[in-house]
Amino acid sequence: MKFELHNKIYLELADLISQALTKLNLTSLELEQVYKLLAPPPKANMGDVAFPCFLLAKELKMAPPQAAEKLKECLSESELIAEPKIFGPYLNFYLNHSKVSELILADINSGDFFKQKLVKNAPKTMVEYSQPNTHKELHVGHMRNLCFGDAIVKLYQYAGVETLSTTFPGDVGTHVAKCLWYYKKHNKETPPKERKGAWLGTLYTAANNLLEEQRGTDKEEQNRTELTKILKELHQGQGEYYDLWKETRQWSIELMQDVYKWADVTFDTWYWESDVDASSVSLVEEYYEKGLFVKDQGAIGIDLSDHKLGFCLLLKSDGTGLYATKDLELARKKFVDNKIEKSLYVVDNRQSLHFKQVFKTLELMGFENAKNCEHLQYEMVELTDGAMSSRKGNIIPLQDLIDQMELKIVSEYLHKYQNEWPADEIKEIAHIVASGAIKYGMTRVDSNKKIVFDMDEWLKLDGESGPYIQYTYARINSLVKKIDCQAESDYALLQNQLELNIINQLMLFNQVIQSCLEQNKTHMLCQYLYHLARAYNSFYAECSIARAESEELKAARIDLSRGVARTLKEGLAVLGIKVPERM
Repeated sequence: MKFELHNKIYLELADLISQALTKLNLTSLELEQVYKLLAPPPKANMGDVAFPCFLLAKELKMAPPQAAEKLKECLSESELIAEPKIFGPYLNFYLNHSKVSELILADINSGDFFKQKLVKNAPKTMVEYSQPNTHKELHVGHMRNLCFGDAIVKLYQYAGVETLSTTFPGDVGTHVAKCLWYYKKHNKETPPKERKGAWLGTLYTAANNLLEEQRGTDKEEQNRTELTKILKELHQGQGEYYDLWKETRQWSIELMQDVYKWADVTFDTWYWESDVDASSVSLVEEYYEKGLFVKDQGAIGIDLSDHKLGFCLLLKSDGTGLYATKDLELARKKFVDNKIEKSLYVVDNRQSLHFKQVFKTLELMGFENAKNCEHLQYEMVELTDGAMSSRKGNIIPLQDLIDQMELKIVSEYLHKYQNEWPADEIKEIAHIVASGAIKYGMTRVDSNKKIVFDMDEWLKLDGESGPYIQYTYARINSLVKKIDCQAESDYALLQNQLELNIINQLMLFNQVIQSCLEQNKTHMLCQYLYHLARAYNSFYAECSIARAESEELKAARIDLSRGVARTLKEGLAVLGIKVPERM
């Protein structure tokens, strides 16, 4: 993915450096390369922007500090630069903060800053995420996929990439057969009037427990036979279990829709495993006839051992397909149906081999877009006492968790407003804060690392959490509404180092977005928003706004505050998080 050179400050600096390099008869470093080398120095007292001189030193055949000195000598004067200064192998720039503040805050507060195109000629992309199984209960672990996938979609869309979202729920397979088997043969309960989809999950757990108990007994073979019969009915689309499947499947769909509505997530396209069940089998049979696949004892697959990927089974001996079978057909459908050029799969890292096999098989089938399929993997979510498992029943049901979190938010944070604010507003704020806590918690950790879910930690207002950033936004929003100031801002008066640090952070927002896109990760944006909120709270504690030394400084600090609030709001929106206007 190629990126636009969007940062006006960095672009002007890069141009000045390029002119100086020309004076030194060095033309191998192009403007774009110079721009990409610019970065914040490690410490605030070392300037605002740093330029490493290692490549320059190599060409000049001198030590980097001497090369930095040569570059400094050739720099033209500029209103942007207050002082260039050498720090070892780096030439650092102290900027004219009055000009920088005016440029950055004007763009941010007008909204233009957040409308810049950040990528060049990006391919039309589809992101597949949130692939829950019907007949199972959605739990807190499912939220990592949902939150991460939704944030990836919004990152791409923010940057100007044409992006579509899709989900691929599993509504057929052994897990469905187990649930239906238990429902029909062993269940004694009447289905509840509400949350029937979640109730099916308890039947699935009960089915697994019973099948495990009867393993090794005279009932094991009978159970296997009955499950096979159910699977055949579902595949054929007729029979009592098929009718029961249609009814209970709808209960699961309603559960998914409730969760997606709560999380404010929508999909452009829904694909279902049942949609590609028959056609995927036909696809495999077609390529078996072409000689690509092999058959052994009635089962069909492909030997990928030459590619160090083992054997990929595609059809079982009874003629039914597997996950890989369906993913072959789904990959084809995505590109044909949606005219996309790139396909991303947000699926946990346990499926790493699966996708390597699928993509390699597609390549060997001659599917030219196989090279444009990419697996975005992530680690799992655990509870403080270990891993979760729907099969074993040690999960936190998602709808129960939502109820608990919203109740805790009202009782601990919002109860004091219950006689002042409308009840609907309190309910909505509780929803926004709970959603923000989950979404931030699920996106703030590098996707290669496990997440330990801890509701109390995630709801804190004084730590690295979604509610902390939301609270900072609400605090600024309330503050600027209360302060009356008619003066014109004088940005030259923003001289406190805390103020300058904020300006420098605001300038980097879109570069953080580009870094997230480059790596297909979200945690850098979360860290950025947290550090920006923390920087603002430090500024607010030390620099009075209402009692500023002059009206012009007050106005400048109000503009600075608005800029932070707008950036926090826009950044959280990329993560799918809303902000409350008061909290």
